[in-house]
Amino acid sequence: MSLKTKGCCVTKITGLDELTRKLQEAQQALEDFDGNIAELKFDPFDPVSIDHAIQELNRSVDERLGSFYGNPIVDDVADKFKEAAREEILQRAAAARIDNEEN
Repeated sequence: MSLKTKGCCVTKITGLDELTRKLQEAQQALEDFDGNIAELKFDPFDPVSIDHAIQELNRSVDERLGSFYGNPIVDDVADKFKEAAREEILQRAAAARIDNEEN
């Protein structure tokens, strides 16, 4: 998007059509992304199992949003979702290990 000044008082904004397209794509991607992304099972005591769960989640996100990758809005949402989900998996595994130690 850019602003171009013509003469003393006229400003033309360009690039809105591209921004509108990206926003519409992002809206569609988020609608498609709604719902159950993946059902993950992992052994909280096995780092390899935890890593596989994270990889499976990432694959599921990529499959769901794949046709929209390249859209900077979608890419950002996907990256942030993957990181948040990764942290949640790690936290759940840690909580399960702590719970096991207490019992």
